[in-house]
Amino acid sequence: MANDYKNWEKLDNTALVFPTIATDELTNTYRISVMLNEEVEGALLQEALDILLPKIPGFNLRLRTGFFWYYLEENGKPAPRVVEENTYPCRRIYPNRNNNYLFRVTYFKNRINIEVFHALADGMGGAVFLRELTYQYLRLKHPALREKFGDGLSEETSLDREDSYKANYKKASKSVYKTKRAFLFKGEKLPFGGFGVVHGFMPLSELKKVSKETYGISINEYLISAFVYAAWEAKGRFISADRPLRVAVPVNLRPYFNSITTKNFFVMVSAEFVPEKDVYTFREICEIIHESLKEQITKEHLEAIFSYNVSNEQYLIGRSVPLFLKNAAIKLVYTKSALANTTTITNMGSIQVKEAYEPYIKGFHGFLSFSKGQELKATIFSYKDTLAYSFTSTYEEAAIQRRVFRQIASDGIRVEIETNGVYYE
Repeated sequence: MANDYKNWEKLDNTALVFPTIATDELTNTYRISVMLNEEVEGALLQEALDILLPKIPGFNLRLRTGFFWYYLEENGKPAPRVVEENTYPCRRIYPNRNNNYLFRVTYFKNRINIEVFHALADGMGGAVFLRELTYQYLRLKHPALREKFGDGLSEETSLDREDSYKANYKKASKSVYKTKRAFLFKGEKLPFGGFGVVHGFMPLSELKKVSKETYGISINEYLISAFVYAAWEAKGRFISADRPLRVAVPVNLRPYFNSITTKNFFVMVSAEFVPEKDVYTFREICEIIHESLKEQITKEHLEAIFSYNVSNEQYLIGRSVPLFLKNAAIKLVYTKSALANTTTITNMGSIQVKEAYEPYIKGFHGFLSFSKGQELKATIFSYKDTLAYSFTSTYEEAAIQRRVFRQIASDGIRVEIETNGVYYE
């Protein structure tokens, strides 16, 4: 384990954006949940968090505002209060109501949720924290596990807080981002700030077989293609060369640059669909998405993306201008970037847990809050042989989500649907 933690640290390149753009509606939080095979005891979960938090200094932080930039500082207050979930997910985290922490922990029946403000960590960092919290909780609940493992962290859990963007930055690069405004969904919103969630659970083995053998693409490409095809079928008349459909796809950079940081370390690429005719088959969409992503997900291209970002950061942060002026520039750049994508679909990959804990853990899922212009998003998690494809939306109708799962089912893949109850049609 590496531990580069100090009493304070600068925000990484991606994290710089989030304090600037966060609002009550665009909260920039994400949620990761673990489902256990037994109901959660709130008091025991609080005890687990109290034990764990001092051991993971990368979460024991608060956000501070300087004259020229934001920074993170050791918090040291008691852990935030664990509560039973009683509202919509991914609400804005107000530090002054949360012991100054940038994450919250809730539970509901057999589910433990962690919600993280994105300035603190990306999904990989959040998943590591949730896994350790789950381990600690299960050790308190089941003394045999505690006798076997004690209260220490797992050997695979990193405490590294390296800014891997700067560590791997080599030279300034030209922008490789798409800037033309994309097709954006519109529709009636759920009342009272509603937050619709639809999970589709399916066998990973069946997905692998269909995506590889039938279409010759990866699972990620298949699931993105199912979304693009659903959007084309439902909203094709609004999608054009002037307003193409683009799916922002976060790419975890750690495997490409040998990083184990728990800070943000990802970039966005875009799967682009520009219609050139009136009718497309699903197979044709799969081929288009495959080609679009294949040419972008290379180490060289990914390096060019974050090198451009870091060079802009160095120019902006290096200038002795007040934070409010830098924030204005960041907001302009962010808005242009956000509106250049129709949605975001992030694949967190497979969550691995120690074998001794497997009998107690049913599965994982997660989802994203909304961005400017993007009020329908999706997240992918897998655990053992179950993949969860989860959609979040502010819209009253769930036609796109239904079409996605209908397409997957039509390929012979079993799909089990679960919602948070806001859709009754």
